[in-house]
Amino acid sequence: MTKRIGFAVLLFLASTSLAHAQSFEVGGHFAASQWSEFDGNDYGFGGRLTWKPLSMIGVDADITWYPSDYPDRPAFSRSRLEGLFGVTVGPRLNRVRPFVKAGAGFLDVGASGGAFACIAIFPPPIACGLAGGKTMQAFELGGGLELDASSRTFIRVDVADRILKYSGPTLDSDFQVREDGFYGHALRFTIGAGFRF
Repeated sequence: MTKRIGFAVLLFLASTSLAHAQSFEVGGHFAASQWSEFDGNDYGFGGRLTWKPLSMIGVDADITWYPSDYPDRPAFSRSRLEGLFGVTVGPRLNRVRPFVKAGAGFLDVGASGGAFACIAIFPPPIACGLAGGKTMQAFELGGGLELDASSRTFIRVDVADRILKYSGPTLDSDFQVREDGFYGHALRFTIGAGFRF
């Protein structure tokens, strides 16, 4: 009987400490990202919702909209929408929380605004395959820093390797035939602010 009561008290204390440790964060960010197959930066803005079941672990849902043509000339996409869902892990050290992160999601490439000229070869160059619009798998591995501006507000910086899954068959930027598609690696940087509740 004593063991059961002790277990019930322990379970109650653990659940109340978890409840007090939980928090939610909402914020906005500016993003700059690159593509492994194309020159130039892609700029966008978005928002992030984070659930922290413990102070050391965060579960992120991140949406970013890139509203401009990409690349500059000739542009194969009028806009892009990226959704990444992942986890951050890192200790809180006073007002600073360094973390590592991993996530997965999608990058929806909007079709080009007008006619996009492509040479009639098979397999087509990668830009031709994207010009009609495509949803690609996206992943990221990286880290960042969260700095408390006050007890409820923060600034967050993330730097990650953005990994995009290009489909095949296609000609990559080096004019190599990729039968089954391939993964491209490039930098993604975000800076933003938010509040927790």
